[in-house]
Amino acid sequence: MTPLIFHAIDFSAREVGSGLAVSALIGTVVRLLSGALLDRGIRCSWPIRGTTLLAIAADLILLQADNYNSYLVGQLLLGCAAGLYWPAIELAVPLSCGQLPSSRGYALVRSADALGIGIGTLIGTAAAALGVLRTVYSVEAVCMATVLVLISLHPLQDGPPYRSLSSNSPESVGQRPRPTPRLPWLLPLLPVLLISVVATGILALQQSALPLDLVRGGVLRPALSESHSSALIALQLTLLVSLQWPVGRWLSERSVAFGLGLSLAGFSAGCVLIALSSLFESGTALVLAGLLPLAFAQAAFLPTATEAVIEETPPEHRGLAMALFSQCFAVSAIVAPLAGGALLDLRNNGLLLWLVMGGACLIVTPTLRTLKPRYRTSGPDATGVLPEQQQQHRDVLAGRSRQLR
Repeated sequence: MTPLIFHAIDFSAREVGSGLAVSALIGTVVRLLSGALLDRGIRCSWPIRGTTLLAIAADLILLQADNYNSYLVGQLLLGCAAGLYWPAIELAVPLSCGQLPSSRGYALVRSADALGIGIGTLIGTAAAALGVLRTVYSVEAVCMATVLVLISLHPLQDGPPYRSLSSNSPESVGQRPRPTPRLPWLLPLLPVLLISVVATGILALQQSALPLDLVRGGVLRPALSESHSSALIALQLTLLVSLQWPVGRWLSERSVAFGLGLSLAGFSAGCVLIALSSLFESGTALVLAGLLPLAFAQAAFLPTATEAVIEETPPEHRGLAMALFSQCFAVSAIVAPLAGGALLDLRNNGLLLWLVMGGACLIVTPTLRTLKPRYRTSGPDATGVLPEQQQQHRDVLAGRSRQLR
């Protein structure tokens, strides 16, 4: 809702986009700090507590902001809040799953995310219709206060088996532990991060460029009012709420490469439809048509990409891996609003912007072939390695035993 709020007081697309980008930039630093602290043993609940306090302060500023400086301070605080939040909440999921697959846990958590965002956007749509759109910041402040109370009463599950996993891996059985390499663990994660940058770029544009594209109009597509634009965004999020659990649950039983492939296909189709909508006077119908594949793609991407990060990363590095994954959202939130706002100001429509994003999805699709599960994600076996690796280790031990006999 932020682009609509500050567009209404005559902020340019570039100003709106730059504020969102600065928020994301400070978030990149805080994400890495949060991930490093998690790997060093800080409990997941503490970054969430910090998030709530920073977000409440940001909401109080944005509720009254009427100039660019105030807007920028509020966005900076929100960026810090997001940087603390995402690595901690993502790492808490597999720690809370017990014997259940973490892929199913991520599907459920993403459903909760979608439900919260959908309800918030519906409230924002009602506020826009009543002419009091800024009340969304009051709603967010109340939500953050509620989270602070809840997490104080019921802290996140923090019994983190992963912090002692390095001593349980097969390499450490019967021999001196070898030092963990600093960089090779990151290489299998790079395809997931590349795909995530593209996908999260589209998600960032849905929040920043799409509302402005709708209220400005396309080449031939007429401009929509702020309330109608909010209603379309609310519709897309309502679709996401409806699809998130069934899609996430279905994909939890399939490979992460399959789920990410479906996600990229859906993002590409949705972007192309929104781009084409600019060329027709009745293009709003094509926008509506594009919302469905975009919602499906988002429902497929969010839990699957997070599960892919877990599967591709050694347990002792998962805090930093989650921070890097969260950085994809931050990088996209820096680049996408700036590029999207600049293209909208330059061409006065989103035709080229959405075509470029649809093509980017197709370009990164071949990297899916490199993905394969390398580590366990959750469950009673806390070694962090796959059953096939454990069996190989048992075979080696059996061979050594026969040699000794």
